Amino acid sequence: MSAFAETPRQVAPNRRLAISYAALKRGALWLLAVSSGIALIEPSPYEIVFLLVLFVFALTGIRFSQKLLPFALLLLGYNIGGIFSLIPWMADGASVRFTAVSVYLMITSVFVAGIMSQDAAGRLETLRRGWLFAAWIAGIAGILGYFDIAGLGEVFTLYNRAAGTFKDPNVLGSYLALPLVYMLQRILTGQTGMIRGLAALSIPLVALFFTFSRGAWGVFAGSAALMIALTFLAAPNTAARARIVGMSAAALIAMIAALLVALSFEEVRAVFEIRASLDQDYDQGVTGRFGNQLRAIPMLLDAPNGFGPLRFRWHFNQADPHNVYINAFASYGWLGGLCWFALTVVTIYVGWRLVFRRGATQLHAIAIWSVLFVTIFQGLQIDTDHWRHLYLMMGLVWGLAALDPEEKDAGAPAHPPPLRTTT
Repeated sequence: MSAFAETPRQVAPNRRLAISYAALKRGALWLLAVSSGIALIEPSPYEIVFLLVLFVFALTGIRFSQKLLPFALLLLGYNIGGIFSLIPWMADGASVRFTAVSVYLMITSVFVAGIMSQDAAGRLETLRRGWLFAAWIAGIAGILGYFDIAGLGEVFTLYNRAAGTFKDPNVLGSYLALPLVYMLQRILTGQTGMIRGLAALSIPLVALFFTFSRGAWGVFAGSAALMIALTFLAAPNTAARARIVGMSAAALIAMIAALLVALSFEEVRAVFEIRASLDQDYDQGVTGRFGNQLRAIPMLLDAPNGFGPLRFRWHFNQADPHNVYINAFASYGWLGGLCWFALTVVTIYVGWRLVFRRGATQLHAIAIWSVLFVTIFQGLQIDTDHWRHLYLMMGLVWGLAALDPEEKDAGAPAHPPPLRTTT
């Protein structure tokens, strides 16, 4: 809430103005969450909406905690390394855009962390709703594309896999993990009924399947399992824990049944069997994904500024690193690579401390951290450094971790809201 709302002796007109400020801010954040699910064009709607959100919050002031300093400095060091790496390639437009996007994403992440200092629970709820809406838009687009309805296959698919409103099926699938995990958590905790919750899960879950992305499937499965375990530990009583176990089993059975129905179609089953295999042609051999990564390591040890932005493919037959940590050293040099590695390690420490901290935002923190933690490891097999939702999740985790106890629990019980035991 704004400073007006926090002043107990405000006259009625100013109090109404404070409420409108809060509503305006939440509306802007909802738009930001929705726009994060559209990445077919550059600059994407997300970049434009972020400028609007920044303007709205700047009007009423943004407060940054000193606890965010390590986060901001590590991201800054990462991007300074990228700028040094860019210097020999300033004439290349693609390399300049790549570095500019990295700087822009840094700003968005630090900004999101900063705005969590006020009205954290309300703003998280707004973002959650926006993400679910975006998941439905992206999911519907992906399904329409996969079945080539109205000729949309050319727009919303890649390699006969659902890409929806993203350029890559892997990114669409990974993006859907957070709204899916959020909704699953609401079912487990009784905030949403089973039937209504499964209906909300349906389109994004179907779209996730049709991405045929092994990484995205793994992120969702791993994130869901971690969320269930952490929500179980955070439950206030035995009845709530029993509900979590029962609802988890019911949801698992429903998903397995849906999977069996999908696999009953021969065309779907054939693609699934190929994509579900851990042994893919492009992973094998010296020139495969992992072979390229191993060959790059000694080369990068002799290159303090890396290869340059987007230059990895010049050395390895137009192949990308498919590893965010290798790419950090290749595109951002030693400084950028070390800062990204340090940021990852410190974020893991911060995130695990956060999810065990009681308060009104604990369930939100559990959902977000479950997905972020697994996505961090997904970076070992795909380049995640320009994923907007990765930066959003990092900013939220650091922002929540920076809250002082009195801010975190203001107006809230000392424990998470009791989990209801009825559907």
